[in-house]
Amino acid sequence: YAWDANEEYLFKAMVAFAMRRYSSKSTTQISNVLLCNMTDRVSFWFVVTDSSKNVTTVPGSEVEAAIRMNRNRINSAFLLSDKTLQFLKITSTLSPPVEPSTPVWLIVFGVVLCLIVAGIVFLVVSGIQKHKKKNKESTERENLEEKVEVTLENGIPCEALDLKAGHINGVFAADDERFTSL
Repeated sequence: YAWDANEEYLFKAMVAFAMRRYSSKSTTQISNVLLCNMTDRVSFWFVVTDSSKNVTTVPGSEVEAAIRMNRNRINSAFLLSDKTLQFLKITSTLSPPVEPSTPVWLIVFGVVLCLIVAGIVFLVVSGIQKHKKKNKESTERENLEEKVEVTLENGIPCEALDLKAGHINGVFAADDERFTSL
């Protein structure tokens, strides 16, 4: 965005705010912040003078500490981040690591518990299905055994004759002897 006189005023105000916040006894004004060597790429250096003696400057360590303490407010004022708004000789502050609202061990525990419950449900359902299938097969087998009566003659199983439909023994009936002459 364009860096103009209004942006310079906002920067001076933010530095004065940081200095006032850092040392509560300080009465730093916007006029105490001086910007020097301004370039087109918004690069400059600044000096903070002491409000009681307009000639002396505030030590650099105090200015660095004040900016470090209020860096997030300065970044927010310009809608920038530590990567886009750099102060030389002042290390950027790292944001604290993001803590998930649910602990990781609880998520892992929940997943493992769900897998165990799903396995138990699967085993129970498959057992019930096998039991039903086994019962169904046994009832079908009993029904077939009731329909077909197997008789044993001389230790050899023989099928029961269906007397209503009749039964022709093919061994004793030859085709040419079907109609015997008298």
